[in-house]
Amino acid sequence: MSRARLVKAALLCCVLALALAASAAGQGALVRVNGLILRADGDVEPHALSRRQFTPINFQGYFDISAQGGGQPAALEEAVIDFDRDGRLSAGGLPVCGAAQIANAGPAEARKICPGAIVGSGTVEVQVGSATSSSVLTLFNGQPQEGNPSVILHARFDAAAGQVLAMVVPIERRPGAFRYRATLKLPPIAAGLGTVTRVQVKVGRRFTAGGQRRSYVSARCSDGILQTHGRFTFSDGTIIDGSVEKACTPR
Repeated sequence: MSRARLVKAALLCCVLALALAASAAGQGALVRVNGLILRADGDVEPHALSRRQFTPINFQGYFDISAQGGGQPAALEEAVIDFDRDGRLSAGGLPVCGAAQIANAGPAEARKICPGAIVGSGTVEVQVGSATSSSVLTLFNGQPQEGNPSVILHARFDAAAGQVLAMVVPIERRPGAFRYRATLKLPPIAAGLGTVTRVQVKVGRRFTAGGQRRSYVSARCSDGILQTHGRFTFSDGTIIDGSVEKACTPR
């Protein structure tokens, strides 16, 4: 990688770290670097978590990215995200939805096809030239992949000639400091002419399985820190790789 590309990647890592740090403090972030404008915010509920027991949580957050002057930012091609061992995903007992079941459906129809598998919702926006299109975003509990859980991300973009996104995101259980690794490989938007510019999401689901109440996502606060590591690859070759630590309150 060239020195210029390394500098750019390092600057963007700083941008994301600042944005997520501000989110952890309950404040939004607005950062401009090298013609890139990034806004981000997010939160978890509740803020205080047990030191040993996993507590049901809800997460909500957003990011939007644009280029100064109205141009398109480089398209995100892949995101690999590792989650702290103090987080836990529990999908056992939830209905599952296959990507093929909703590959030709609009958002409302997809939710009717797999209502019991919904684990999150939100909105997503794409830009294709001067046109933008927003869609309802739905997260479905997916079919297990080699014994690991998965999520189906579903949306439909009118600005991309009615393109439907029904993307399988495998979630791999891992040893070490991080419990899970989610790998998102985004398909080309509008034959490679478009890019995702905004994502807003809420994740959380309470359900009953085996006579017990469960939560799709839960967390504990064993050491006062929740850590996430991400590696993001863009169409112009830029790679952003780094970790973000967020404080939690043990009780």
